[in-house]
Amino acid sequence: MNKNKRFEIFSRLRDDNPEPTTELNFNSTFELLIAVILSAQATDKGVNKATAKLYPIANTPETIYNLGLDGLKKYIKTIGLYNSKAANIIKTCKILVEQHNSVVPDDQAMLEALPGVGRKTANVVRNTAFGHPTMAVDTHIFRVSNRTKIAPGKNVLEVEKKLVKFIPEEFMVDAHHWLILLGRYTCVARKPRCGSCLIEDLCEFKDKTE
Repeated sequence: MNKNKRFEIFSRLRDDNPEPTTELNFNSTFELLIAVILSAQATDKGVNKATAKLYPIANTPETIYNLGLDGLKKYIKTIGLYNSKAANIIKTCKILVEQHNSVVPDDQAMLEALPGVGRKTANVVRNTAFGHPTMAVDTHIFRVSNRTKIAPGKNVLEVEKKLVKFIPEEFMVDAHHWLILLGRYTCVARKPRCGSCLIEDLCEFKDKTE
């Protein structure tokens, strides 16, 4: 795919949604971090239902840590892998309190050092909370990048590096959200809704179906 086509793709996505953001509900960087940890192999809708009950009770590193493991599990037990996620969140809260003055760090390595936080989660937090032009490649972005040929790759890291390299700079901060939404609602896994896609004529997917 040539750079002119990529520019047109992201121009259209921007025109359609000038101020995209995550569908996770949050009111602070810490709330975003916890929501993203919970969202692994879970839906944003499911996470939002859980955090709607959790955050009014505990929404800081101290208050969640003080809930304890069993106390936290009561709020997130509807989410997949809640046992391991609860353990990681309690450990992360302890580290934030003891090492970071209860402030979520704006640093890739520091974020990835937190239990339950990998490269993707760190990229989401740095992009959504701090405005960095990072690219967090989830299943939606991986699929869209390969299917459209915007940035084809064999694994998430390869796709991430290509996206950062190929997406025009002016679109980078918001590109993560546009691609997720495209994959979540239009370029879906089993039967892509090509006929309703605003970049259909620019897409290089060979097996389009209406």
